[in-house]
Amino acid sequence: MCPHVNWDQEEQQFKMWYSAGETYEPDAIGYATSPDGIHWQKSLVNPIFTPDPAHGWEQHKVTACQVIKRQNEYVMFYIGFEDTHTARIGIARSPDGITRWERHPDNPIISPTPGGWDSDACYKPFAVWNDRKQKWYLWYNGRSGRPEYVGLATHSGFDLGFRQTCRICPEQRNNSLS
Repeated sequence: MCPHVNWDQEEQQFKMWYSAGETYEPDAIGYATSPDGIHWQKSLVNPIFTPDPAHGWEQHKVTACQVIKRQNEYVMFYIGFEDTHTARIGIARSPDGITRWERHPDNPIISPTPGGWDSDACYKPFAVWNDRKQKWYLWYNGRSGRPEYVGLATHSGFDLGFRQTCRICPEQRNNSLS
């Protein structure tokens, strides 16, 4: 579920990170590789990323990641669940994208805002690095009951960490975001 696939030009293979574990509600993140995008080999060390009970905000499960290779490391943006409904977004990094994941000390980087449009959950992260502007952009879903909204967090500089800057209100969205 929720696969994120990158093509690794150096290694000439596809790399996939995906949510797995429980049958209907994944609770961990797995990894697989493929030379052609059709035939996949799961990692022998799966799951590669699991909930950390020491961090209450992600004690229930971790899911739906996006992984970006930058310089000599892989950066994972992921959803951590405190319980069945309360979701936050965190960052971790690894030298190989499989092992030795180090969680960011300021996790979670995006949390529900009390009384805000995203007061129930923040999830489905999608990050982009803009080299020209030297800025990270992180879009994510948020909700307070229903409906869902799309939020944007930005961070200047290549290091990790974001700050919430705005949300895309229903009246600002075009129909393609609905």
